[in-house]
Formats: sequence, structure tokens, C-alpha cells
Amino acid sequence: MEPSQLPIHRRLQIVFFTLLSSAVLLHATHPIATAILRFLTTHLLLTTVTASVAGVLLLLHLRSRPYPVLLLNYSCFRPPPDRKCTYELANDFVLQSCRFSSSEPVEFMRNIYAKSGLGDETYAPPFMFEEKQTPTLKNAVQEAEEGIFSAVDSLLTKTKVLQEEIDVVIVTCGSFSPSPSICSLIVNRYNLKPDVKTYNLSGMGCSSGVVSIDLAYRILRGGGRKVKNVLVVITESITLNWYEGEERSMLVTNCIFRVGCAAALVTNDPRRRSTAKMELMHSLRTHHGADDSAYRAAFQEEDGKGITGVSLTKDLIRVAGVNLRQHIKILAPRVLPISQLVRYVYSVITMAMSGGEMKPIVPDFMTAFDHICVHTGGKAVIEQVGQVMKLSDLVTEPARMSLNRFGNTSSSLVFYELAYFEAKERVARGDKMWMIAFGTGFKVGSLVWKWLSDSETESDNPWNDCIHKFPLKVW
Repeated sequence: MEPSQLPIHRRLQIVFFTLLSSAVLLHATHPIATAILRFLTTHLLLTTVTASVAGVLLLLHLRSRPYPVLLLNYSCFRPPPDRKCTYELANDFVLQSCRFSSSEPVEFMRNIYAKSGLGDETYAPPFMFEEKQTPTLKNAVQEAEEGIFSAVDSLLTKTKVLQEEIDVVIVTCGSFSPSPSICSLIVNRYNLKPDVKTYNLSGMGCSSGVVSIDLAYRILRGGGRKVKNVLVVITESITLNWYEGEERSMLVTNCIFRVGCAAALVTNDPRRRSTAKMELMHSLRTHHGADDSAYRAAFQEEDGKGITGVSLTKDLIRVAGVNLRQHIKILAPRVLPISQLVRYVYSVITMAMSGGEMKPIVPDFMTAFDHICVHTGGKAVIEQVGQVMKLSDLVTEPARMSLNRFGNTSSSLVFYELAYFEAKERVARGDKMWMIAFGTGFKVGSLVWKWLSDSETESDNPWNDCIHKFPLKVW
């Protein structure tokens, strides 16, 4: 290569070392050469020290910078076909196992079920198929083990993550907290390493699936390089939450909640990026429990006869709408394009100038997301979210179909909805997806994902046996 073809920095190096070599040869006989040598050696030392310090600082920065948080994969539990909860099964169970003082509670539940949006292929807990049909702790443990072991077994097989590679286990189960804990059950079953960290989340309702991923995100972002893989198990217990009283607000839970469980592996290991499904871009949790109506919108308590149940008040839908608006005010600046933010700010100014006669516009969140997993808490909840966000039927379709096929599976509901998108092969690399869920307390949680690969239907997808039937015209 000709000298003129060398990069500029290489040519400067040649000049520098040529001068240095000449000065070394001449310094003994010429004072000017001695001065040049002193200057060059001092300059070289400063340059070397400066470069070394800069290199160390850059290395420290790169090592301290958190890796992206990735969803390696997930699995949803699909109970066996003989656990399907048809209308006839639910009706017969109520008539045989419950002792009501009148037929009014039965008619009320029939009416709620007919309007719930649930189909005939949701799943009921094991005790409903036994002769005595009496919920016991043993039945509740059986329900938990069936869902958790199935989901985790499938997940570990797909991801090829070894038990000794799991650094953290997070379990969320709203209202079933046995002793030893469900985390201990998992550690024992899978022989996890002694220094594995475990977390049990409870009392968070349907939002806890999103909340548990948020917790995994924060652990992986702040845990350094020693924490790489977090196993998240998302489940709920129907067995010990069946309400046998006659309070209408508590009977609703019997009609809409069904069996479901999901497991997910979240990692910050950059070597896993090529095989990961999604990257978590944003996570937001808001808690609105300071407001009494929000706090008591879904509340576990005893009825007048001392029977424990979860009361879903008539104010629940309004609370969901109000707190969703507050939540998206915080989320919007993080995700919306500038054009939508400018339009929204302009509408707020216009409202202020009109004395409140005009309302601010609702930003078009579909300019920020390609897909939305809407909380599938019930027909009314989906409709309320669609109304507040001005979402089309196509956008809410996965939520409505998930409610029809699996019912309200509580904390795991957004993952069954995620599986619907994959079964329909609707997501592609680069797509952005928003998961949103509500929970008791009252909480709203959001996860914003970026897809790292095209969707593909996997062998354990819970929709595999029926996706060709959907969407249905059920509403």
C-alpha cells in the first residue's frame, strides 16, 4: 500500500515515530534534538496515560450499562379436554353442590353467565369433577401443581435453559398462599440451586401477571451480571375461591373466573437475543388505592352470613375507565410519536380556553403500537377499554376471543391473549405490542414489547386445537 493510501491516523503515527527515532539518534550531539526528544517522550507519556484512562472508563461504562431485558419464551397451561366447563356442567354443579334459600341466586348466575362473553370450552378446577364436589386444600394444591408443572416443563424444554441457570423465581398467585410457598414447591420439584432467589406475590388480582414481569425487569436491570435468568410463574386458584353464599356482587366471580396458568423466562443475557421472542422496552405500574372507590372496587370480605367471597362492585367499570385515563397520561409521553403528543397538548389548551366545554382528544395509540393485549377481565371491561381508547373491534378481537375460549384466567390472561396473536401469525419482527391489565387495589400495569422475530405457532400453543374456529361472532 502506498503511504498516501494509509489512513490519516496511521500517517500521523509514522511521522511521530520518525521524529522520535531521529531525535534519539541525534540528541547526544545536538541540543535541539535533545529538546525535541524531551517533548516527544513527554507527549507520548501523556497520550498513553490519557488513552489508558479513557479505555478503563469506557470499559467500566460498558460493564455497568444494563443489558436489554428479553422475553426468552413463555408457555400457557391447557387443561385436558375432560375439564371443560360447559354451561350444562356449571348449571348442574350449582344445583347439586350449593344450598340456596331460593332460586334467585341460581337465576342471577345464569343471567350473568349468558352475558359474560364466555363460551363452552373454558376450564374448571378438578374438584368440580369429583363425586363430592367439595373444595379442599388438597384440591387447591392439585390445581396449582397441574398448571405450574405443565407450563414450566414445557417452557424449560423449549428454551433449553437448565435448572442451575435459573437465578430468580417469581410466583404470583392472588389468593392462594400455602405453606411451604408455591416458590418452595417449584424449587423442590425442579431441584433449583441453593442460592436461587424467590419472590411470592399475592393479593394483586388480574394485574399481577404484568406486575411480576415488571419485577423481573427491575431485578435484571439492577442485579448486575450475576443475575441472568428469571423464571416467572403466573397462576391463580379457583378451588378455594368458589363462593357459596347468596350475595350478588360475590356470585359474579363464580361465573367469569376459570383455570389458567402461564410461565415465562425473562433474561438479560445478550447471547440469548437471537433466540428470544421480544424485548421489553417500557414497563409502567400505577396504584390508585388512595381513592376509596378504587380501593374497594374489587374486595375480598365476608358476607352477612360470614361466608368469604370477592365482591365486584357496580363501580368497578367506572373505576377501570377513570384510572386507565390517569395511567395513559403517564405512559403516553414515553411511547407516542411527537405528532400525537402535539395534538393532545393542543386539545388540552383548547379545553382550558373553552372553560371545560371541550374535552381533550384521546391520542391514537395505534400510531405507537401494532398490537394490544387488552385486559380480558370481562365483557364490560373490554368494552370500557375499547371506548376509552377508541379501539376498533379488530384491535379488541384477541381479548374477546380469549375471554370466550378461556374465560377470565386472572393474572395469566394477557399471555393467553399473546398466544392468540401467535396462533394467528399476526406479529412480525419489529412490531410493538402493548399489554395492559387491571388489578385489585386498584392497579393498572403496562408492558411495551418489541418483537425480535416473526410469530410462529409452537407445539404447546393452547389455541392449536381450535384457532381455525376464531374469531367468532359472539358479541
